[in-house]
Amino acid sequence: MEIILKSLYLILPGILANMAPVIFKRINFLNYPIDFNKTLNEKPIFGNHKTYRGLFFGIIFSILIVLIQRKLHAYEFFENISLINYQNVNILLLGFLIGFGVLFGDLTKSFFKRRLNIKPGERWFPFDQLDSLIGGLVFVSFIYTPPLEIILILIIMAIGLSIFTNYLGYKLKLKDTRW
Repeated sequence: MEIILKSLYLILPGILANMAPVIFKRINFLNYPIDFNKTLNEKPIFGNHKTYRGLFFGIIFSILIVLIQRKLHAYEFFENISLINYQNVNILLLGFLIGFGVLFGDLTKSFFKRRLNIKPGERWFPFDQLDSLIGGLVFVSFIYTPPLEIILILIIMAIGLSIFTNYLGYKLKLKDTRW
């Protein structure tokens, strides 16, 4: 059970970074498509739903959570569930890498979904569940590379948490689709 808690605590900034674009979708700040509505082979590059607003708030959320994790690291419980020594790492860089990584993973998946004519919000299993995790792990590996067992647990958790959070977002009317 402890390894699951450690895995979840490691990726927590990424989970919230991935949720931020949905939470802040009604705010008009930086509401510009990342691809500037450009197309590639007559298909959107990412789609107009991938905005600078989402990227901005996702990264900010991730940095804030990592800052909180650093403060909590002073307490024995949180030090014990931490895979990273938050006292000896550049917190802003770590938060940025996790936040940017999960959103970059999502953007990469969206790029391929558009090439395959899969509409935004339409299911693409298992890529919808793993895109952000893979992006987050790739970018955080510049600072910390988790052991293989943690990566495997995170993959299993990503599938379950993605399904749960998407369904919750749908029920809270933050998302238009369940998946």
